[in-house]
Amino acid sequence: MDGQITVEINGIEIKLPERSTLGDAIRVSGSPYQEGVSVGILKRSEMEQEENVVEYRIVTTSGEFIIDLFEKHSPSKEQWINRFREYIDIPLRWISRDAVAFGPFVSEMAPKREKGAYKEYELLFAAGGGDPQNTHLIITKARHSAEYGAPLEGAFGKVVSGKSVLDNLEKKDRILEIKPVISWKQTGEHLLTTDLTIPLEDGEKVFTFLNVMLSAESPHGAEHFFAVIRSGTFKVDMVSSSFISDHALLGELPVYENYEPRTRGTVFLRTVGYGAGKAFISTDDRTSSILHSVIGHVEQGMELVGMAEIGHRLLVHTTPPQIMLHGKSFLEAEEELAPYGVKLIREGDIADEALIVSQEPDTTIEILREGSVKATGVDDSKIVSIELYDNDAPMTLDFFRHAIGLQFRPVGIMPLIMMYENTYIFKAEKPAERYKEILPENTPKKMVVSGEIGVTNQAAKRMGMIGVKTKDDDLFGPTGEKFISTNIIGRILDIQKLQNFKEGDKVYVIERNRGDTHEQ
Repeated sequence: MDGQITVEINGIEIKLPERSTLGDAIRVSGSPYQEGVSVGILKRSEMEQEENVVEYRIVTTSGEFIIDLFEKHSPSKEQWINRFREYIDIPLRWISRDAVAFGPFVSEMAPKREKGAYKEYELLFAAGGGDPQNTHLIITKARHSAEYGAPLEGAFGKVVSGKSVLDNLEKKDRILEIKPVISWKQTGEHLLTTDLTIPLEDGEKVFTFLNVMLSAESPHGAEHFFAVIRSGTFKVDMVSSSFISDHALLGELPVYENYEPRTRGTVFLRTVGYGAGKAFISTDDRTSSILHSVIGHVEQGMELVGMAEIGHRLLVHTTPPQIMLHGKSFLEAEEELAPYGVKLIREGDIADEALIVSQEPDTTIEILREGSVKATGVDDSKIVSIELYDNDAPMTLDFFRHAIGLQFRPVGIMPLIMMYENTYIFKAEKPAERYKEILPENTPKKMVVSGEIGVTNQAAKRMGMIGVKTKDDDLFGPTGEKFISTNIIGRILDIQKLQNFKEGDKVYVIERNRGDTHEQ
């Protein structure tokens, strides 16, 4: 009879029959997975050591979080390394808006009797009343000043993941376990793969996704990141010694919001200059930067980030998930908002079946903060469905999606500026042609078919204009230009709806069947 193996998947141990595959482990555990993403496997090693460990997993009765010790040596850091096992099973002593404290326990620290300034998510020892016999482990939750009876060196580490657990702690909670975290570099061989048929061996660790805790200080940056991972994945376009990056929105200028050190696991955006729009995940500690705005931190799955290779896609979950109402009916929107307790205020066409084309606030973080959102609905007759030819006109579609907003929202906007005969001309509100090339690409050969969407390329003066014809034409493209000056990027699926619009109207578009190819 076959034996069993024990593997760990996303931090949870499971038992499987011998010769089980990676796919078996994902299926049995119910772990997050998306077809085509890369999964990390950390091979078992007999060389695991606890020397030079800087990360520790603290398990409480309300969840777990990971701390990272500061690089600088201090008596507090030495005390933690030598005595962390003594802090297992200590209770939560008190909770405040700024911090939580576990204890008490006995130490040999020398407390100072003066106020200290503390940053969010720092760890320090503190002697209550200045008495080392009444020492507590304090974890800060916000920037503040306080007289805790801390030693001269102050904090000795920081929380790097699981920060949300601190907000859920109650007086009844306690520390159950403290475990050193052995990084994948220390434990030897690893594999990053999309092949689910690979057999697993006893003791291996599997990582299928990473979870990003978004910063409340970066509502607009969070939306930029949501757009980067629109498919649910972070595509690794570059790997360096200190970060990995995804260049999906290169050229878009994010808002600078959050000046914060880029510690290991930090997610940040380049906001200006060369590389603006790129999204990064730190794999090493770096200082704050006036060019890079921090938008969140990896709470789980840094092992997968550490294994990343160019060209691979990593599955990403976020906390909170994006609230995106565009393209949904009011009834669908109310169902989506119900778990958050967010009130939906209807504007425009307020019928249950009306489709939402805008929301205010526009960002997830602001909606959750305010507890309500205004959404504007329109009748289905005001929205056209489009199919875009990604394989035929990828460069022009990069311009098009940026120009009409489809990079960030499921609903784009094409203002109708001119109508004549069987031709409709649109000009996007966003002048993306200033920073996006529109070289000749997928130009018509003999005929333009009714409903096809054309973009004027750089061979003509009116570069960036968008057009559609309601009848076939063998002389001019959808924007009225010669074929050589026209790039065909897709087609409108319900062309008859254009008769519902007049010059000056906004035509709302929803993309269908993304990624399909069209043969001319």
